[in-house]
Amino acid sequence: MSQNLIPATILTGFLGSGKTTLLKRVLSESHGQKIAVIENEFGDENIDNDILAVDTEEQIVQMNNGCVCCTIREDLRSTLSDLATKRRKGELAFDRVVIETTGLADPGPVAQTFFMDDEIAETYLLDSILTLVDAKHAEGQLDTRQEARRQVGFADQIFISKADLVAGDEVDALVHRLKHINPRAPQRTVHFGDVPLAEVFDLKGFNLNAKLDIDPEFLADDGHAHAHHDHDHDHDHGEHCDHPHHHAHDDDVKSFVFRSDRAFVPAKLEDFLGAIVQVYGPKMLRYKGVLYMKGSERKVVFQGVHQLMGSDLGPKWAPGEKKTNKIVFIGIDLPRDVLMQGLEQCLA
Repeated sequence: MSQNLIPATILTGFLGSGKTTLLKRVLSESHGQKIAVIENEFGDENIDNDILAVDTEEQIVQMNNGCVCCTIREDLRSTLSDLATKRRKGELAFDRVVIETTGLADPGPVAQTFFMDDEIAETYLLDSILTLVDAKHAEGQLDTRQEARRQVGFADQIFISKADLVAGDEVDALVHRLKHINPRAPQRTVHFGDVPLAEVFDLKGFNLNAKLDIDPEFLADDGHAHAHHDHDHDHDHGEHCDHPHHHAHDDDVKSFVFRSDRAFVPAKLEDFLGAIVQVYGPKMLRYKGVLYMKGSERKVVFQGVHQLMGSDLGPKWAPGEKKTNKIVFIGIDLPRDVLMQGLEQCLA
């Protein structure tokens, strides 16, 4: 069945960031693909923000074992289900789906809908979450709206629009800030939605593959600061900005990376991650890792959205390849110490 899954892309971003322009551009390109677009939007983009927040149907689904509650978008689930039925009956032909969310939508329940409902999971493959950031208004939006910070945290790919309207150093500062929120997602500046299709579709952001791209610049940039920060932790539990010299923002959506060359004890890690997801799941936006497990010849790849966590066996460690653990967590006010120390205790 899997080879016939219909790829789905979630397009998110704040009001006026250019989602519709990007979408039109993608739809008009002659790629020979039929794309079904689900608009979760309210016609006029300048409606008062308060009105926009209503009118979405979310539903909480409990897993069979009763342990994880996840919110899904019932309105989206039924739309996807109807589309799939029409496609099966031959009433509608399409190769992929793009879901354009409202400016204020939380991408979490939208993404979870693809994993929580059996019918949807057997028909669609969530490819990636794309987030558009409007360079002109981003600072203000990121400062005042958690939804904007969440959308950046969820992204597999970030597109910065309207960069031509602001000074170069402002764009650089924005790039840096976005990297702190989400070091996983590559960033690209787009001009009037002009993006090569290869950078929009089939990005495989949700596939469990062994590749874990964390922007190397991010790591180079912050290597020292982070290492230094870790030493401080024993006597400094105050939440403060990791890098005051870089920017004045201490966003609540942050990322951090756990690394170790020691192997994990599988049972310990499973227990710890299970417990963490139960407690902090709603605040965990995206997390992904390539793991070195004791007793396994192969890499283990795991990732999750909120309370939903999946893992898979990756390829074998190559001869001479350094076996190492690398996990990135992106979330809202996650207790870095608790996670780091807990993971440390799961090592052999």
